[in-house]
Parts: sequence; structure tokens; C-alpha cells
Amino acid sequence: MKARIENPAALLPDATKAVSLLYKAAHSAGVPQSTLELVHLRASQINGCSPCVDAGARAAKQRGETDERLFAVAVWQETPYFTDAERAALALAEAATRLADRADAVPDEIWDAAAKHFTEPELAAIVLWIATTNFFNRVNATTRQQAPQNWG
Repeated sequence: MKARIENPAALLPDATKAVSLLYKAAHSAGVPQSTLELVHLRASQINGCSPCVDAGARAAKQRGETDERLFAVAVWQETPYFTDAERAALALAEAATRLADRADAVPDEIWDAAAKHFTEPELAAIVLWIATTNFFNRVNATTRQQAPQNWG
């Protein structure tokens, strides 16, 4: 496959500025970086965004994430590798990414589980990061952006 157009963020540099501000806000609320990386990876897997899955897994690995956890993100519910807080964040990421899958897109039980582990500013950061990830996923999938083929 080939990208339909150059990455839209490269074509419209002001978009990059806006996304950078969202990134900074989401990463400044005290949520562990590893949790945000897992949320990004899971939403990107659901949306089939190859550049985001590729870059997200590589970034997490570079920051010390284990192979076991990276390989298991897609099946996080069936593995012992994630903390209760990470599980709550992953469940929130799945619900917020799959909005059309149920009448109550993000049920209270999912929200309440996340609220047990994260403060309101941390929840806000997770929600913004899920939304930002979904934004990237939709732009990349629509324009058929590709994961780099020359990773060293």
C-alpha cells in the first residue's frame, strides 16, 4: 500500500502545533508514561493504525516496556501483566475508542473503575490522550499512512 497524500500534519503545519499542545497537556497531569503508551497502543490496535501501533510499540520498548506486556496489550484482559490502574485505563481506552459499539458508550462501571485509580486531572489527561490517539488513527487510516519500513 501507498499513502494517498503526504501526512496532513506535514501539509498543514498549524495542525502540528495544536496536536503538540494536546500532547503536552495529556503528558503533564501525572499519569505514568507507561500507562499513556499502553492506552495509545490499544486504541491504535483497535483502529488498525499501522504507523501508530509501530511507533507506539517501539517508543514503549525504548522506554523499558517489556516484550510480554507489549505482546499482550491486545489481550490485556486475559493476561496477568497489567496493574489494576492500567487495566482501568485500557478499558476506558477501548470504550472511548469504540463509541458506537454500545448504547452507553462509556458505561459507569468503566468510568468508575478508572476513577478509583486516577484523579480528575489524570482522568482528563487519559481522555484527552485517547481522543488524540483516535485523531491520529483516523487521519493515518484515512490517508493510508504507512509504518516506516527502514527501522534499524
